[in-house]
Amino acid sequence: MSVLANEDLLKQLRWRYAVKKFDTSRKISETDWKTLEESLVLAPSSYGLQPWKFIVVLDPAVRAKLVTESWGQTQVADASHLVVFAVKKELTEEFVDKYIQRIAEVRGGAINEGLKKMILGSVSRMSLADVLNWNARQTYIALGTLMTAAAVLGIDSCPMEGIIPEKYDEILGLDKQGFTTLVVCPVGYRANDDKSAVAPKVRFKTEDVIQYI
Repeated sequence: MSVLANEDLLKQLRWRYAVKKFDTSRKISETDWKTLEESLVLAPSSYGLQPWKFIVVLDPAVRAKLVTESWGQTQVADASHLVVFAVKKELTEEFVDKYIQRIAEVRGGAINEGLKKMILGSVSRMSLADVLNWNARQTYIALGTLMTAAAVLGIDSCPMEGIIPEKYDEILGLDKQGFTTLVVCPVGYRANDDKSAVAPKVRFKTEDVIQYI
């Protein structure tokens, strides 16, 4: 049984766009934010490793600094919430062990040494650059999850790669935590005078991007 009607889902996805101007007076309710927060926690990843951290920046002073490191894009400061998606630079045995311990804690039973060995075996064959690239691909899944969940709730978003990651890392202290900034996503509500809101959504025709075999 569908929780959300098919056309209702499509309506919200058509409604969604990358907001260029947020309404600074509107804030996401605590209930809605907790739902979006949980959508991030529930995002899927390879092996379920979750090689990420989501930094929710609410401090206006910090966000003002981040605008400078976002090539002046004011969505970073104007949106209700700003989510910074950071990825782990390495996948250490300690981190993998923490995940395996968490599985045992949640599901009960013994430590799954076989899964631990398999994950470490896969990771050991990767260079640090490969690990970072792999972790980044997982984290973009979480970004898509947040944006879709927000759209369903009638909340706007704007994924942004036009930032200076190393400056974000410095300002947020990520460089000391083993993480690095990948992408950011302001979330909130569009301004009434954001002209992009009424621009037709441009996509290739279905038959150009979907192929059945």
